[in-house]
Amino acid sequence: MNTTTPQHKIGSGFGAESTAADVLAGLDLRGRLAIVTGGYSGLGLETTRALTEAGAQVVVPARRAEAAREALTGLDRVEVDELDLGDLDSVRGFAERFLASGRTVDFMIDSAGIMACPETRVGPGWEAQFATNHLGHFALVNRLWPAIEPGGARIVSVSSRAHHFSGMRWEDVQWTHGYDKWEAYGQAKTANVLFAVHLDRLGRDAGVRAFALHPGGIMTPLQRHIPREEMIERGWIDEQGTVLNPQGFKTPEQGAATQTWAATSPQLADMGGVYLEDCDIAEPAVEGATTGVKAWAVDPEQAARLWDLSAELTGVNAFA
Repeated sequence: MNTTTPQHKIGSGFGAESTAADVLAGLDLRGRLAIVTGGYSGLGLETTRALTEAGAQVVVPARRAEAAREALTGLDRVEVDELDLGDLDSVRGFAERFLASGRTVDFMIDSAGIMACPETRVGPGWEAQFATNHLGHFALVNRLWPAIEPGGARIVSVSSRAHHFSGMRWEDVQWTHGYDKWEAYGQAKTANVLFAVHLDRLGRDAGVRAFALHPGGIMTPLQRHIPREEMIERGWIDEQGTVLNPQGFKTPEQGAATQTWAATSPQLADMGGVYLEDCDIAEPAVEGATTGVKAWAVDPEQAARLWDLSAELTGVNAFA
């Protein structure tokens, strides 16, 4: 099996208003195991809720484990473990604990992330958005590969339409000069797509397929670094803090739908390596459009280059 999936809509029958529960209707996930990073907040929480209600066991790695356990109170078939994506020792520790359990992974949804934060350095001086959103997940998937490969898992990389803001800044990936919080976020989200493109290429002969996606605009704790004045200026909220619906914001249940669909839908059998939005494969972005996927984010040469750079930076490569 070495098929390449076209970057074009398949007519899934779902759309922007579909919820995670909608896309899981009729699916029985009993006996299946999912790992959902960030699975206790925002879209991640709704994803965890929907998967468990369909019968799946969900492991939620969390930087704030106690807060995660509190947020997940009342949900069955959920377990929480410690994980800080900005700390490679923490990533290794979580992976080792999970592998020691002897279980295999059916779905992995890399939903955790940070957005538009002030310039922050983690690890050996890495820019925090690139390090947390991309490098941490890169290391996590590679370290968990012995549990991912046997089950022919689907790996879902939660990107964003913000990948339109910036391709890879190969000359200065870590933003050592002239930091811009939104362009840095854009680069990290481009990296999320490129990761899925190359992971799918490497894993598909073993039955492991990878997808990236834009979940939609949703007001969640992801916005915590953005000043209220900036959200008003961008037209996201009014002076009273009310979310402005003309912006097209989704509910968290709708926002969780595309990543849940990507992980579980039979419609995507034998597919992978593509970018999704509104519960369908996205079209290539045309000039001036805010929808679709930019060519730089699905370029296989850049995807391979990013993989090699990420392996060099993290010291982890399951395919070396």
